[in-house]
Amino acid sequence: MTAIDISTLKAKYEAAGQGHVFTYWDSLAEAEQAEYAAQLAAIDPARVNRIHATAMAASAIDTSTTKIEPLPSSVFLSAASASPDQLNTFREAGLAAIKAGQVAVLLMAGGQGTRLGSKDPKGCFDIKLPSAKSLFQLQAERLARLQTVAGGKLPWYVMVSGPTRKDTVAFFDKHGYFGLDKANVHFFEQGTLPALTKDGKIFLEAKHRLAVAPDGNGGVYAALESAGILAHMKAHGVEYIHAYCVDNCLVKVADPVFLGYNIVKGAEVGAKTVRKTDPEEPVGVVCLRNGKYGVVEYSEIPAEVSAARNPADGALLLSAANIANHFYTRAFLERVKEFEDKLEYHVAHKKIAHVDLASGETVAPSTPNGVKMELFIFDVFPFTDSFAVFEGERRDEFSPLKNKDGVDSPATSRRDILDLHHRYLEAAGATFAEGAEVEISPLVSYAGEGLDAYKGKTFEGVTHLH
Repeated sequence: MTAIDISTLKAKYEAAGQGHVFTYWDSLAEAEQAEYAAQLAAIDPARVNRIHATAMAASAIDTSTTKIEPLPSSVFLSAASASPDQLNTFREAGLAAIKAGQVAVLLMAGGQGTRLGSKDPKGCFDIKLPSAKSLFQLQAERLARLQTVAGGKLPWYVMVSGPTRKDTVAFFDKHGYFGLDKANVHFFEQGTLPALTKDGKIFLEAKHRLAVAPDGNGGVYAALESAGILAHMKAHGVEYIHAYCVDNCLVKVADPVFLGYNIVKGAEVGAKTVRKTDPEEPVGVVCLRNGKYGVVEYSEIPAEVSAARNPADGALLLSAANIANHFYTRAFLERVKEFEDKLEYHVAHKKIAHVDLASGETVAPSTPNGVKMELFIFDVFPFTDSFAVFEGERRDEFSPLKNKDGVDSPATSRRDILDLHHRYLEAAGATFAEGAEVEISPLVSYAGEGLDAYKGKTFEGVTHLH
């Protein structure tokens, strides 16, 4: 950068009260100055200050004053209570939108498999199916099958993080993009925000580098704008987007029924949920929060509210479990930037290693000394008046991969996929010998269709239909 660029950059940070980030500038080597200047130029310190102020104010609110109510019936439909005609109408509407090139798929895949004992991106993980397919491959093949069924193209936008980008792209390259057209798969990076002292000053990780952290899965909204993804969608005629997280092995990528439900209802934002039956299940619920659509985390719901049931059928009143599976119109995503300053980032108090500005030494604190701020993907819900919620069947729709062992582990993911495929084949008229396991390639069937040839067949042992 030129001297005038640096002076402008310094003025911007000084005006925001963050001029201390240049404490060691004059002592840096030329290469370090270039690297640091590029990082500083990519950050708007005034925006960081606004986010910090909003987040700290929100964290001070007494959550006991929050009014939590179930969703109104006008925005909610359960697949279990919908008629076959209704579901078919939604499916046809979704397939028509895909065929017309109006649908894109947005995958949030920034996480690493650290809790699974892996250093790789979570989407690379093999849950030990007979086919040994990764989560990425299962989802790519569902997308490919749906393109065949609908007769259209589904662009796939994959949000990665700084630590996972290189390995994710390499994994797709190694596997030939799982048979998809490489030109139709687009990677972009999740944003970061500086780590701050409790009073909002930016920490330095090194003398030539700010301490930063990912800005949460809700950072997808700013990233879609800054990476040019929304402009790319518009240029290619995309009107509707299905967004989901990589760790759900059962996810129906671009589910035509869910898409069609939202399209038919004219919703600009939609959420797919599953039924929460145990008030102790540690999952957020989609509901009304102070009269606005939103998600309330399990820890924020008073026990008596969480346990309240409908006298008519005994179901929990707050039963719409959030599974990070969403629908958007492109028009809504384009509008997010208009209310970004009103979004309430969440504060996490963390131990943040940093350079002491007085001594120049690196400090590794033993107790939380600062804050990281993140946005959740559902934090935009309060800003829509056109919302729809579709409840799917949990055993068909949701089996997250979170832990190395026990609940929500590779073992439960494997079990749940094989159980689903068992039910697909039984519905088609197949039978199973004791202990038989059958995996159906997504290229053979997206959601149980096209299996008539197996009527009357008895499966034995372990089989992979592909």
